[in-house]
Amino acid sequence: MTLLELATKARDVKYTVAALSTEDKNSAIMSVADALEANASDIISANAIDMKNGETKGLSQGLLDRLKLDESRIKGIADGLREIVKLDDPIGQITEEFERPNGLKIKKRLVPIGVVGVIYEARPNVTADVFGLCFKTGNAVILKGGSDALESNKAIVKVIKSALEKGGYPVDAITLIDDTSRETAKEMMRLNGYIDVLIPRGSAGLIKSVVENASIPVIETGSGNCHIYVDHDADIDMAIDIIVNAKTQRIGVCNAAESLVVHEDIAASLLPKLNKALREKGVQIFADAKAKALMEGSEDATEEDFAKEYLDYIISVKTVSSVEEAIEHINKYNTGHSEAIVTNDEKNADKFLEGIDAACVYVNASTRFTDGFEFGFGAEIGISTQKLHARGPMGLLALTSYKYTIFGNGQIRK
Repeated sequence: MTLLELATKARDVKYTVAALSTEDKNSAIMSVADALEANASDIISANAIDMKNGETKGLSQGLLDRLKLDESRIKGIADGLREIVKLDDPIGQITEEFERPNGLKIKKRLVPIGVVGVIYEARPNVTADVFGLCFKTGNAVILKGGSDALESNKAIVKVIKSALEKGGYPVDAITLIDDTSRETAKEMMRLNGYIDVLIPRGSAGLIKSVVENASIPVIETGSGNCHIYVDHDADIDMAIDIIVNAKTQRIGVCNAAESLVVHEDIAASLLPKLNKALREKGVQIFADAKAKALMEGSEDATEEDFAKEYLDYIISVKTVSSVEEAIEHINKYNTGHSEAIVTNDEKNADKFLEGIDAACVYVNASTRFTDGFEFGFGAEIGISTQKLHARGPMGLLALTSYKYTIFGNGQIRK
């Protein structure tokens, strides 16, 4: 089928999906979760092709980690779908209710968006996550993954469609565009009247391309130049644990820490120990002059380092003289994703929470928790770094719109 034919089928089925009961939606999602685990070997075989192609192309370790699927990760994907089933269905909920002086009774009711388009790169788990969230909220979804994950995505969508068909549910609730060309991507970005909202997930380049080329409303999910600021009185052991976790637990994800900011009063006590801990994990360090003198083997940091999302075993280090300077530095270079402070000073924690411009701001915790599953959303369709409609991990509510229903008894406007 042509892209327009696929989009037409998605547009036509959205009303069928929107009309499904919560019971039917939950039953279908559970069937998909079970089917993904039952067909794990087929999905892993398809993923092995993508992994081999990725290694041949020279994909970075971080991107290969994002791409890889095994039984454990497929079980995690299935469990994420089961968590979505447990969540309350927002569709039909009344969020506001009031009566006007003329007797009109007005209710604000949550409804599906319609057709959600998602353009994403080498994250095959996104395929199932997005399906579950969209289906639970009564939306149809059109997916365009990158070439790096094509075989994995095809295998996952095949399993999802098969499970839907067996249960008597609309198979066109999910559509995968298997043409991975840029021309097709740009054509998809202009499908006004077919796709109601477009969500890009991936590199800064991909997101920029969608924002600049789309004529459909876009929810921007940004890259993650995430910072951890260690304040003057922080617990050093806690700080090291948080930094090492945020930097190295998974390097290829948008909530991994890329930049460290350290108060100069704690630098001499913290940085040599942190340097050892990071070196043991294979982390390369780019630091300003003060930090470099305390971190053996580190290299000079540039402006580019402070602004870069490495997605690798690399981190930048900046020293500051106050929490205010830390906030200024972070707001200059961050991407509006996730920022953290490690401190025992409640006033400085409050200043940080108030002053930092980001979707998620942490006190004494790793940035790695910015995640739909960790927030209790079951999964996420993306992490929005913009401020309109949705911000932060996007769960079910982010995939709803609303309409007003008005009840009268013969009122006319004079």
